[in-house]
Amino acid sequence: MNIATHTLPVATALDTFFFGLYPYICLTVCVVGCVLRLDRAPYTWRAKSSQFLRKKHFIMASHMFHAGIILLMMGHFVGLLTPHWLYEGVFGVSAALKQKLAMGAGGVFGLMCLVGVVMLLWRRLTDPRVRATSSFADIAVLVILLVQLLLGLGSIPVSASHADGGRMVELGEWAQHIVTFRPDAAIYVAGAEWVFKLHIILGLTIFLIFPFTRLVHMLSVPVGYLFRRSPQIVRKRARS
Repeated sequence: MNIATHTLPVATALDTFFFGLYPYICLTVCVVGCVLRLDRAPYTWRAKSSQFLRKKHFIMASHMFHAGIILLMMGHFVGLLTPHWLYEGVFGVSAALKQKLAMGAGGVFGLMCLVGVVMLLWRRLTDPRVRATSSFADIAVLVILLVQLLLGLGSIPVSASHADGGRMVELGEWAQHIVTFRPDAAIYVAGAEWVFKLHIILGLTIFLIFPFTRLVHMLSVPVGYLFRRSPQIVRKRARS
């Protein structure tokens, strides 16, 4: 599919704001907010795990949620930011085939993440000990992620109606225009169905609230721990 020959609709004022300006607002707040929080309130930069309060169903729910969301994020970044000419011209993967792969993988990982987030939300709302230590932001984040997952899964049947992969190419062009600061990015989303638009807007909003929630712990993955030179030595405390 040649996106250059495809007629794109004119972006409305709302399209221009949400898909042309809003991404930069959200990303700016995310970066600046994270830097300020790390500098001014470093001791709040943590996951605030509630595992020690109640382990029942936590491990399975946490593993399903984290595995699913990491794989979804990787798929979104690779799928949206890889230029069409690269995966078709170099790897021989057509837009239609790429869309089928994305629908299949996204469906599996999305359902995995959905089950995990529902279990975590149910646990946080119904367990008295966990509920007592949960802030409004803790619950709101899980609700937002739940809605985002439902929108993402709901976009799969809509994607199937674009068998040529055209809609996916347009969404990729939008993302690539945003990250390379090219103008008129909004026109690539202007004609998209509402489920795609809401999915993008809510996804950007997650970046907006990122610095003010426990989500910041995602930036503190202890990668260096995997490459430490010597094993950690743990000794029992000597009894007096």
